[in-house]
Amino acid sequence: MALPALQGTGFQFRRILGYFPQDISLAFAYGSAVFKQIGAAQTNVKNMVDFVFAVDDPVTWHTMNLMQNRSHYSVLKYLGPKKISTLQNKYGAGVYYNTLVPCDGKVIKYGIVSTDTLVEDLLHWRTLYIAGRLHKPVKILVQKENGRLQAALNSNLKSAVLASFLMLPESFSEEDLYLQIAGLSYSGDFRMIIGEDKAKVMNIVRPNIGHFQKLYSNILQECPQAVYKQAQGRIEVDKSPEGQFLQLMSLPKHLQQNITDLVDQPGRNRDVEEVLLQVAQDPDCGIVVQQGRSLMAMLMFCPGSTRVFA
Repeated sequence: MALPALQGTGFQFRRILGYFPQDISLAFAYGSAVFKQIGAAQTNVKNMVDFVFAVDDPVTWHTMNLMQNRSHYSVLKYLGPKKISTLQNKYGAGVYYNTLVPCDGKVIKYGIVSTDTLVEDLLHWRTLYIAGRLHKPVKILVQKENGRLQAALNSNLKSAVLASFLMLPESFSEEDLYLQIAGLSYSGDFRMIIGEDKAKVMNIVRPNIGHFQKLYSNILQECPQAVYKQAQGRIEVDKSPEGQFLQLMSLPKHLQQNITDLVDQPGRNRDVEEVLLQVAQDPDCGIVVQQGRSLMAMLMFCPGSTRVFA
């Protein structure tokens, strides 16, 4: 999962980790300060570097970090580590951010998420907040031996591929797939994204095709519902009702439930499998999946959301 980023960045980012408590199960850096993006000035030292730290015990971690880096916290520091952890775990996406933090000559932002919350999001797309970031290339800095976490990381990538297959035509380019995957973090179907968000997705994908290939090529080669013509950069997907049903049944459970809520008529209360079988036979199957993903995005980004704390 660890991928090469801008030359020389790995050592520098690991130096920054030295300023924090070391009980971290997964740490990664992401964004334009780590991977090239069209229109982003890579030599601009003022670029804020974004990190996420997954920790097994948020109360203990925040206790130690408040002792080491109290100035990083907003006024919430006066509530103490238990209250900060409660706010982190009980609301929104389960992430607490400290932002605009000077560290080792850079300005950084770092989010804390419990390992259990991260695994839940990776497997089931409860919010897709961190899972969506991990659909795109990131720089892994720390990853402890944890079979459950590794399996969840792999599952998240496979889910991104299958959801994208359902929203794409029978034949498409690799770039189309990666644009679709990167667009999942926004409103679902890349073709439905407009304006600034669409430009941002394209700016992320086009200079980093090689990094996306390293993330997804093995999944594409092993996927029984797809033919991956790597030399031509083309992919063909099984669009039969049977093929689409298998893909739908492999989606994360929160996306499945959103699709079911959209399709099932009030009072019928059919089970998820029955509804997904109906969707698989619908010529507009991809649109229904996109609407289910968009519903998730609306819940995530609606005004007043307590998704993250900074």
